[in-house]
Amino acid sequence: MKSNALRSVAMDIDWSAQTILPIEFNGRELKLEARAYQGTDPTMQAMALIHRAEGSTDTVPLVRVHSGCVTGDIFHSLRCDCYPQLQAALKRITDSPLGVLIYLPYHEGRGIGLLNKIKAYALQDQGRDTVDANVEIGAPIDARDYDLAADILFDLGFPEIRLITNNPAKIEALKIEGIKVSEQVPVVTKPSLYNKRYLETKRVRMAHKI
Repeated sequence: MKSNALRSVAMDIDWSAQTILPIEFNGRELKLEARAYQGTDPTMQAMALIHRAEGSTDTVPLVRVHSGCVTGDIFHSLRCDCYPQLQAALKRITDSPLGVLIYLPYHEGRGIGLLNKIKAYALQDQGRDTVDANVEIGAPIDARDYDLAADILFDLGFPEIRLITNNPAKIEALKIEGIKVSEQVPVVTKPSLYNKRYLETKRVRMAHKI
């Protein structure tokens, strides 16, 4: 485990930039602080969106660490719950006095990439669940790591967070990196005909709290 005292000299952040990003969300115009980060590996880039209510004195933010999903987040695929989870998390974050969304594009397909994800989808069409499909194509069941996410939280000055997640492995991974998760905030979405088995696999085989 990397201690908090060592994070300032052991960070994996190579570059960062920041601006103010106006967005439209649920009929509201919001201005969020946007920070982009690049790890020591140039393919590992991430964005943090921070919402701070004027006059708020909160010091423990509500945080969503969201794995990028081209099919879900952009095209609203019904095969996963990524888009509704992202929307639900954004609502909670922008309603909170202090909220942070960390978006990790390189986590596509639980870290196996877009091409392998579509290969796995093809096997799911033949009856495999998400776990068995990944194994059959020779990919890890879950290849994600949270080093950069933890580094971003430390860079923002948030060593303690309330985390929006159903995934106990994500909580443990952040704890190993030195982040204190003081509260798990669940995000429950409505199953559809297309993602019912996907959600059941996450619950039964990956211990997600859904």
